[in-house]
Amino acid sequence: MSDESRLRETICQFGRSLFERGLTAGSSGNISIRLSDGGWLTTPTNSSLGFLDPARLSKLDSDGRLVSGDAPTKELPLHSALYATREDAGAIVHLHSTHSVAVSMLPDVDPANALPPMTAYYVMKIGRTALVPYYRPGDPAVADAIRGLAGKYSAVLLANHGPVVAGKDLEAAVYATEELEETAKLRLLLHGLNPRLLTRAQVRDLVTHFKLDEAIAEEAPDESQDCCSLPHHHSHTCG
Repeated sequence: MSDESRLRETICQFGRSLFERGLTAGSSGNISIRLSDGGWLTTPTNSSLGFLDPARLSKLDSDGRLVSGDAPTKELPLHSALYATREDAGAIVHLHSTHSVAVSMLPDVDPANALPPMTAYYVMKIGRTALVPYYRPGDPAVADAIRGLAGKYSAVLLANHGPVVAGKDLEAAVYATEELEETAKLRLLLHGLNPRLLTRAQVRDLVTHFKLDEAIAEEAPDESQDCCSLPHHHSHTCG
Protein backbone atom coordinates (compact mmCIF):
# COMPACT_ATOMS: atom_id res chain seq x y z
CA MET A 1 0.00 0.00 0.00
CA SER A 2 1.39 3.41 -0.96
CA ASP A 3 1.74 6.18 1.61
CA GLU A 4 -1.11 8.11 -0.01
CA SER A 5 -3.37 5.05 0.02
CA ARG A 6 -2.63 4.55 3.70
CA LEU A 7 -3.49 8.18 4.45
CA ARG A 8 -6.75 7.86 2.54
CA GLU A 9 -7.70 4.83 4.62
CA THR A 10 -6.70 6.66 7.80
CA ILE A 11 -9.01 9.59 7.02
CA CYS A 12 -11.93 7.21 6.45
CA GLN A 13 -11.22 5.21 9.62
CA PHE A 14 -11.00 8.23 11.89
CA GLY A 15 -13.95 9.88 10.15
CA ARG A 16 -16.15 6.86 10.80
CA SER A 17 -15.01 6.71 14.43
CA LEU A 18 -15.87 10.38 15.03
CA PHE A 19 -19.24 10.00 13.30
CA GLU A 20 -20.25 6.81 15.09
CA ARG A 21 -19.51 8.36 18.49
CA GLY A 22 -21.71 11.36 17.74
CA LEU A 23 -18.90 13.93 17.60
CA THR A 24 -20.23 15.33 14.34
CA ALA A 25 -23.60 14.68 12.73
CA GLY A 26 -25.00 14.34 9.23
CA SER A 27 -22.68 15.79 6.60
CA SER A 28 -21.01 18.20 9.05
CA GLY A 29 -17.31 18.31 9.79
CA ASN A 30 -14.25 17.84 7.61
CA ILE A 31 -10.74 16.41 7.76
CA SER A 32 -7.56 17.18 5.85
CA ILE A 33 -4.03 15.77 5.74
CA ARG A 34 -1.01 17.58 4.33
CA LEU A 35 0.95 15.51 1.78
CA SER A 36 4.74 15.45 1.44
CA ASP A 37 4.57 17.44 -1.83
CA GLY A 38 2.67 20.29 -0.14
CA GLY A 39 -0.71 19.22 -1.44
CA TRP A 40 -3.59 17.91 0.68
CA LEU A 41 -6.15 15.17 0.95
CA THR A 42 -9.51 16.44 2.22
CA THR A 43 -13.02 15.16 2.73
CA PRO A 44 -15.45 16.17 -0.04
CA THR A 45 -18.18 18.75 0.38
CA ASN A 46 -21.53 17.45 1.66
CA SER A 47 -20.01 14.13 2.66
CA SER A 48 -20.65 12.30 5.93
CA LEU A 49 -17.55 11.45 7.92
CA GLY A 50 -19.17 8.11 8.68
CA PHE A 51 -19.39 6.98 5.05
CA LEU A 52 -16.28 8.19 3.26
CA ASP A 53 -14.89 6.44 0.18
CA PRO A 54 -11.05 6.50 0.08
CA ALA A 55 -11.08 6.76 -3.74
CA ARG A 56 -13.39 9.78 -3.73
CA LEU A 57 -11.48 11.96 -1.26
CA SER A 58 -10.45 15.30 -2.71
CA LYS A 59 -6.79 15.61 -3.64
CA LEU A 60 -5.47 19.16 -3.95
CA ASP A 61 -2.15 20.52 -5.14
CA SER A 62 -0.05 22.94 -3.09
CA ASP A 63 -2.05 25.87 -4.52
CA GLY A 64 -5.35 24.36 -3.40
CA ARG A 65 -6.46 23.29 -6.90
CA LEU A 66 -8.43 20.04 -7.22
CA VAL A 67 -6.29 17.29 -8.76
CA SER A 68 -8.64 14.33 -8.37
CA GLY A 69 -11.68 13.10 -6.49
CA ASP A 70 -14.90 14.87 -5.57
CA ALA A 71 -15.24 18.61 -4.99
CA PRO A 72 -13.55 19.48 -1.67
CA THR A 73 -15.10 20.80 1.53
CA LYS A 74 -16.15 24.43 1.37
CA GLU A 75 -14.12 24.97 4.55
CA LEU A 76 -10.83 24.97 2.64
CA PRO A 77 -10.06 28.59 3.67
CA LEU A 78 -9.83 27.72 7.35
CA HIS A 79 -7.71 24.62 6.67
CA SER A 80 -5.43 26.63 4.38
CA ALA A 81 -4.96 29.41 6.92
CA LEU A 82 -4.14 27.04 9.75
CA TYR A 83 -1.60 25.14 7.63
CA ALA A 84 -0.04 28.43 6.53
CA THR A 85 0.47 29.61 10.11
CA ARG A 86 1.27 26.26 11.77
CA GLU A 87 4.24 24.76 9.96
CA ASP A 88 4.16 21.72 12.24
CA ALA A 89 0.56 20.89 11.27
CA GLY A 90 0.24 17.64 9.33
CA ALA A 91 -3.53 17.25 9.67
CA ILE A 92 -6.62 19.28 10.64
CA VAL A 93 -9.97 18.21 12.05
CA HIS A 94 -13.05 20.43 12.03
CA LEU A 95 -16.18 19.20 13.80
CA HIS A 96 -19.55 20.50 14.95
CA SER A 97 -19.20 18.70 18.31
CA THR A 98 -22.01 19.70 20.65
CA HIS A 99 -20.21 20.85 23.80
CA SER A 100 -17.51 22.78 21.96
CA VAL A 101 -20.15 24.60 19.93
CA ALA A 102 -22.08 25.34 23.12
CA VAL A 103 -19.02 26.90 24.77
CA SER A 104 -18.46 29.05 21.67
CA MET A 105 -21.91 30.57 22.24
CA LEU A 106 -21.45 31.57 25.89
CA PRO A 107 -21.27 35.32 26.62
CA ASP A 108 -18.37 35.09 29.09
CA VAL A 109 -15.74 33.37 26.94
CA ASP A 110 -12.31 35.00 26.66
CA PRO A 111 -11.40 35.02 22.93
CA ALA A 112 -7.71 34.58 23.78
CA ASN A 113 -8.29 31.70 26.20
CA ALA A 114 -11.65 30.11 25.48
CA LEU A 115 -11.20 27.22 27.91
CA PRO A 116 -9.34 27.44 31.23
CA PRO A 117 -6.71 24.85 32.30
CA MET A 118 -9.11 22.36 33.87
CA THR A 119 -7.13 19.14 33.40
CA ALA A 120 -3.55 18.10 32.73
CA TYR A 121 -4.47 16.46 29.43
CA TYR A 122 -6.12 19.61 28.11
CA VAL A 123 -2.88 21.48 28.81
CA MET A 124 -0.75 18.69 27.33
CA LYS A 125 -2.71 18.07 24.14
CA ILE A 126 -4.06 21.56 23.40
CA GLY A 127 -2.62 24.16 25.75
CA ARG A 128 -4.82 27.09 24.77
CA THR A 129 -7.86 27.60 22.54
CA ALA A 130 -8.78 30.81 20.73
CA LEU A 131 -12.33 31.90 19.92
CA VAL A 132 -12.88 33.69 16.60
CA PRO A 133 -16.09 35.54 15.69
CA TYR A 134 -18.89 34.00 13.68
CA TYR A 135 -18.43 33.71 9.91
CA ARG A 136 -20.71 32.07 7.40
CA PRO A 137 -19.48 28.48 6.72
CA GLY A 138 -17.03 28.63 3.84
CA ASP A 139 -16.56 32.40 4.12
CA PRO A 140 -12.98 33.19 2.99
CA ALA A 141 -12.85 35.92 5.66
CA VAL A 142 -12.41 33.22 8.32
CA ALA A 143 -8.94 32.65 6.89
CA ASP A 144 -7.95 36.21 7.78
CA ALA A 145 -9.20 35.71 11.34
CA ILE A 146 -7.13 32.55 11.73
CA ARG A 147 -4.07 34.16 10.15
CA GLY A 148 -4.50 36.98 12.65
CA LEU A 149 -3.74 34.49 15.42
CA ALA A 150 -0.23 34.21 13.94
CA GLY A 151 0.10 30.49 14.54
CA LYS A 152 -0.11 30.82 18.33
CA TYR A 153 -2.94 28.30 18.63
CA SER A 154 -3.34 24.74 17.37
CA ALA A 155 -7.00 24.79 18.43
CA VAL A 156 -9.59 27.38 17.45
CA LEU A 157 -13.30 27.61 18.28
CA LEU A 158 -15.40 29.16 15.53
CA ALA A 159 -18.26 31.00 17.24
CA ASN A 160 -21.65 29.28 16.77
CA HIS A 161 -19.95 26.73 14.53
CA GLY A 162 -17.36 24.38 16.01
CA PRO A 163 -13.72 23.53 16.72
CA VAL A 164 -10.81 23.44 14.27
CA VAL A 165 -7.76 21.57 15.56
CA ALA A 166 -4.35 20.96 13.97
CA GLY A 167 -1.95 18.17 14.89
CA LYS A 168 1.37 16.75 13.71
CA ASP A 169 -0.62 13.91 12.13
CA LEU A 170 -4.28 12.89 11.96
CA GLU A 171 -4.15 10.74 15.07
CA ALA A 172 -2.80 13.66 17.11
CA ALA A 173 -5.37 16.06 15.66
CA VAL A 174 -8.25 13.68 16.41
CA TYR A 175 -7.09 13.00 19.96
CA ALA A 176 -6.69 16.73 20.62
CA THR A 177 -10.16 17.42 19.20
CA GLU A 178 -11.63 14.78 21.50
CA GLU A 179 -9.82 16.29 24.50
CA LEU A 180 -11.16 19.73 23.55
CA GLU A 181 -14.71 18.35 23.44
CA GLU A 182 -14.33 16.68 26.84
CA THR A 183 -12.94 19.90 28.33
CA ALA A 184 -15.84 21.86 26.85
CA LYS A 185 -18.21 19.35 28.47
CA LEU A 186 -16.53 19.90 31.84
CA ARG A 187 -16.73 23.67 31.31
CA LEU A 188 -20.49 23.44 30.85
CA LEU A 189 -21.03 20.99 33.72
CA LEU A 190 -19.13 23.26 36.11
CA HIS A 191 -20.28 26.61 34.74
CA GLY A 192 -21.00 28.93 37.66
CA LEU A 193 -19.88 26.37 40.28
CA ASN A 194 -16.51 27.96 41.07
CA PRO A 195 -14.36 24.92 40.07
CA ARG A 196 -10.73 24.58 41.09
CA LEU A 197 -8.47 25.01 38.06
CA LEU A 198 -4.85 24.02 37.63
CA THR A 199 -2.68 26.76 39.09
CA ARG A 200 0.03 28.57 37.17
CA ALA A 201 2.65 26.53 39.02
CA GLN A 202 0.93 23.29 38.06
CA VAL A 203 0.64 24.38 34.42
CA ARG A 204 4.27 25.47 34.38
CA ASP A 205 5.28 22.05 35.69
CA LEU A 206 3.44 20.42 32.77
CA VAL A 207 4.99 22.86 30.30
CA THR A 208 8.48 22.14 31.62
CA HIS A 209 8.08 18.38 31.94
CA PHE A 210 6.46 17.83 28.53
CA LYS A 211 8.36 20.62 26.74
CA LEU A 212 5.22 22.53 25.77
CA ASP A 213 4.83 26.10 24.49
CA GLU A 214 5.96 28.51 27.22
CA ALA A 215 3.04 30.83 26.41
CA ILE A 216 0.66 28.25 27.90
CA ALA A 217 2.10 28.81 31.37
CA GLU A 218 1.99 32.59 31.00
CA GLU A 219 -1.76 32.45 30.31
CA ALA A 220 -2.53 30.19 33.27
CA PRO A 221 -4.29 31.63 36.34
CA ASP A 222 -2.34 32.85 39.34
CA GLU A 223 -2.70 30.82 42.53
CA SER A 224 -5.00 33.54 43.84
CA GLN A 225 -7.23 33.19 40.78
CA ASP A 226 -7.54 29.44 40.48
CA CYS A 227 -11.33 29.32 40.45
CA CYS A 228 -13.92 30.36 37.93
CA SER A 229 -16.61 32.56 39.39
CA LEU A 230 -20.22 33.19 38.46
CA PRO A 231 -21.60 32.52 34.97
CA HIS A 232 -21.26 36.15 33.88
CA HIS A 233 -17.82 36.75 35.38
CA HIS A 234 -15.51 38.17 32.67
CA SER A 235 -12.12 37.22 34.10
CA HIS A 236 -9.28 36.68 31.62
CA THR A 237 -8.32 33.47 33.34
CA CYS A 238 -11.71 31.85 33.59
CA GLY A 239 -13.06 32.39 30.10
